[in-house]
Amino acid sequence: MELLIVTGLSGAGKSVAMHALEDIGYFCIDNIPAGLLPRLMDFAKQSETMLQKVAVGLDSRSARSSRELAQALSELDRQQAAFQVLFLDASDEVLQRRYKETRRRHPISITDGLSTTEALSRERQILRPLYERADYILDTSLLSPAQNKQRICGLFLENRRQSMALTVLSFGFKYGPPKEADIVWDVRCLPNPYYVPALKEKTGLDQEVVDYVMASEASQKLLAKLEELLALTLPLYVKEGKSQLTIAIGCTGGKHRSITFARLLADYCETLGYAPAVQHRDANRLN
Repeated sequence: MELLIVTGLSGAGKSVAMHALEDIGYFCIDNIPAGLLPRLMDFAKQSETMLQKVAVGLDSRSARSSRELAQALSELDRQQAAFQVLFLDASDEVLQRRYKETRRRHPISITDGLSTTEALSRERQILRPLYERADYILDTSLLSPAQNKQRICGLFLENRRQSMALTVLSFGFKYGPPKEADIVWDVRCLPNPYYVPALKEKTGLDQEVVDYVMASEASQKLLAKLEELLALTLPLYVKEGKSQLTIAIGCTGGKHRSITFARLLADYCETLGYAPAVQHRDANRLN
């Protein structure tokens, strides 16, 4: 049985993640007490119909202290249970804004009478054992629910050809670099289609923009160097046992050069035998 523990800050998108996992074939169980987690493995082993893929949601409602979560994880280790942890995170500022927009209260605010700021701090302390054991950490601060679902499906769909989940992400530096990025490449040094009136409102998803960016000798040389670097380093990451690698390509606004390079580099990764998930974080932002 494949056991995936889905956890993270309240408001960071755990429910979206659980729904996405259910859509791709996981048997999902949400909000079980941490102490029942080891017993779930015993139940699965004794079940007449063996569950193949199970996602279990844990959050601050599942345990009142980090010790409870640490004990549950230690018991899984004692059982020699194979499991992975997906941790969904977001900045406190974003989480506070989400609670304000939805007019909902944080679960710890309800039970303990704390402010949202205090509740988030308490929640991070409780979830620390899961954060430290996380195989995947996904920062959803700048992701829409649809983008969050896309990332989850890209990580856990069965048809990945590699043990390492590879994501190529375009973004705009003006909105901040993605926290989950392992590698960040800056392509702001290349010709910018934004200053061409006919291309300003288009993106790197349009062939005219790609043609403009790649008409530059500097762009062609940079692409060749980055492809050479990928060919060298990706097998090393796989050999090292890295389960998740996010390569972020940034330009100023995240609409033209970064999207162009993210697409071309993702295509090159496919020729190397990988199945990268491609996401353009800021493609639909208004200028």
